[in-house]
Amino acid sequence: MDYLKTVAPSQLMAERGANLVVINPGSTNVRMGLASQDMPFNVPHCIARHKNDAGKLSVRDQIASLLKIPFLNEVSSAENQPLPPKMGRVDGLSSQQNKDDSKLTWTDVMDKSIKSSTSIESSDADEDPSQSTSDDGKRPNSEEMKYKEMIFGEDALKIPPSASYCLSRPIRRGHFNISQNYPLHQVLEDLRTIWNWMLTEKLLINPKDRNVYSVILVLGETFDNREIKEMLSIVLGDLGFSTAVVHQEALAAAFGNGLSTTCVVNIGAQVTQVVCVEDGVALPHTALALPYGGDDISRCLLWVQHRHRTWPSFKTEPMKRPMDMLMLNKIKEAYSQIRSGSFDAVAHVHSYEHEKSVGQQKTRLSALSVPPMGLLYPRLLIPEEYPPPPRPWFQDCDDMLEDTWQTNDGVSGNGGLGAWDSYQMLPTRLKKFDNIGLVEAIVSSVLSTGRVDLQRKLFCSIQLVGGVASTAGLAPVLEQRVLNTIPSNQPVERVVVLQSGRNPLFIPWKGGVILGVLDIGRDAWIHREDWIKNGVHVGSGRKYKDSYFLQSQIMCYYNT
Repeated sequence: MDYLKTVAPSQLMAERGANLVVINPGSTNVRMGLASQDMPFNVPHCIARHKNDAGKLSVRDQIASLLKIPFLNEVSSAENQPLPPKMGRVDGLSSQQNKDDSKLTWTDVMDKSIKSSTSIESSDADEDPSQSTSDDGKRPNSEEMKYKEMIFGEDALKIPPSASYCLSRPIRRGHFNISQNYPLHQVLEDLRTIWNWMLTEKLLINPKDRNVYSVILVLGETFDNREIKEMLSIVLGDLGFSTAVVHQEALAAAFGNGLSTTCVVNIGAQVTQVVCVEDGVALPHTALALPYGGDDISRCLLWVQHRHRTWPSFKTEPMKRPMDMLMLNKIKEAYSQIRSGSFDAVAHVHSYEHEKSVGQQKTRLSALSVPPMGLLYPRLLIPEEYPPPPRPWFQDCDDMLEDTWQTNDGVSGNGGLGAWDSYQMLPTRLKKFDNIGLVEAIVSSVLSTGRVDLQRKLFCSIQLVGGVASTAGLAPVLEQRVLNTIPSNQPVERVVVLQSGRNPLFIPWKGGVILGVLDIGRDAWIHREDWIKNGVHVGSGRKYKDSYFLQSQIMCYYNT
C-alpha cells in the first residue's frame, strides 16, 4: 500500500497494464486495447463473410480491377450521376463548413494470391489439352485474384453492393442479435472471430501468448445473464486468456471520471442507459434502458432534411446501405448541435447508390437542432424501424436465477453461501420505457433512490458518456429541463451536468483500465481452468454456474 502512495500513475499503468486487455463491446462499435494504452481501438462491431456460392471474377474483370479502370460492361459515370434538385444559392457559408466532408471509398474485396506454374499447367490442360502439350518451357508463377473470405470493421461496411458478401452484426440494441436467420451459435462464432482479429491485427497479441494476459469485460447493463456467460466463455475458452473479470459499464464510467457517486447517462449508438452509482456501487433498482441512440439521431437527420426538401435527389437508404449510415453519422457528428433558434449549415452530401461513380453535392442542411432533440422527444426517432432482436431464446432455457438445476454434490443452484442470503437479487433485464424521453428517465432513476441527501448529490453529478454525449449544447438543455421536471415537493434546487475532460466515448473503457490496475488482490477474477472445467469455484468449493453470483462476487470486492 505504501508503494501505491508513492508510485507515479503513468508508471503504475505501464507496470500493471502491459498484460491487461480491456474489452468494451457495444451494439455498433467495440472498444479494445491494452491497459497501458492511452486510447483503445474503436472498430465497428461487424463482420462480412464471402458467399462461397458466388462465382469468380472473369479474366477481363480481374484485369480491370488491377488497372483501376471501369469494368467493360459498366456504364459511364455521367450516366450514373443523379440530377441535382432545384435549390437556392448557398451564400454566407456557415463556420461549420470546414468540417471533414471527405467522401468514403469502397473497400477492395480482392486478394492477390500466387498461382504456381504447375497449377496453371493443370488448369490449361483441362481447358485445352493440345496447347498444354505444345508448351515445353516452364511457365512462371502468376497472380490470381480471389475474394477475401472475411472483412472486418469499417472495411466491412464499405463493401460494394455488387460484391457477394453477407454482413453480420452480432449485437443489436444492447443484446445478442439472435433471430431465425442468425442463430446463437453463429452470433458467438462472429464475436469470437471479430475479437480474435482485433487481438491479432490491432493489439498484435498472438494466440499462443494469450495465456499470460488477463482480460476485463466492461459490459452494458442491458446484457442478460446468459449473454455475460457466453462472452466469458469466449475470452476464457476460445481466445485463451488466463483470467477474466466482468465490470458494469456504469460503474466503469464513474471510475473513468474519478467519481464515486454519480448518475451515469450512457448514450450509445442504439441504446441509452441511465444508472445511479453510490460510493462506487451501481444501484440495480435505478437502472433504466431506452431503446434509442446515435444511429436513430442520424436517421432522424435524414428524415428532417427530406421534410425540408434540402436533401439532394440522392437515393440515401441507411437501413440498406451501410455506406449511407456512415455518411449520415459523419454529418451528424460534424454539424448537429442543440441551440436556440434555427440552425443551418453547409455540407457536402455524397451518393453511394452507384459504386463506381460517387455523386457529390454541396447543400445547406436545415433544422440541425431537431435530430438531437429526439433524445427528449423519442417519438421523433421512430425506433420501431430498427427494433431490438426478439428474446424467445432466453426463455427457452432454464432461468439461471431459479432452483431448476442441481450441482453434482446435490446442492441446488440458489443454495448459495450464507454471505449472499440477504443479497438483493439483480433483475434479469433492465426496466425499459419506450415512450419516455431522456429527461424523464434521469428524474425517474434518481428519485427511485428514495433518499433526499443522495438525490441531491446525484442531481448535482449527472455524467454524460457515449458518442452522443459530445453533442454541443446537450448539457445545458438537460440541466434546465431536468430541474423543471423535478416535482415541486422535492427539495432539489440545483442540477449539474458534469463536463468530461476526455472523450466521453472512451470513459467506460478507461474506467475498466483503472479498475483492473487498482485491483491488487484480484479476488473476483475468474481463472480459465476453473471456468472451463467446473464453472466458478467459490470459497466453500460449491460451483456457481450463473452470472448472478459472478456479479455478486464482483460487487463484494467493492463493498469491502
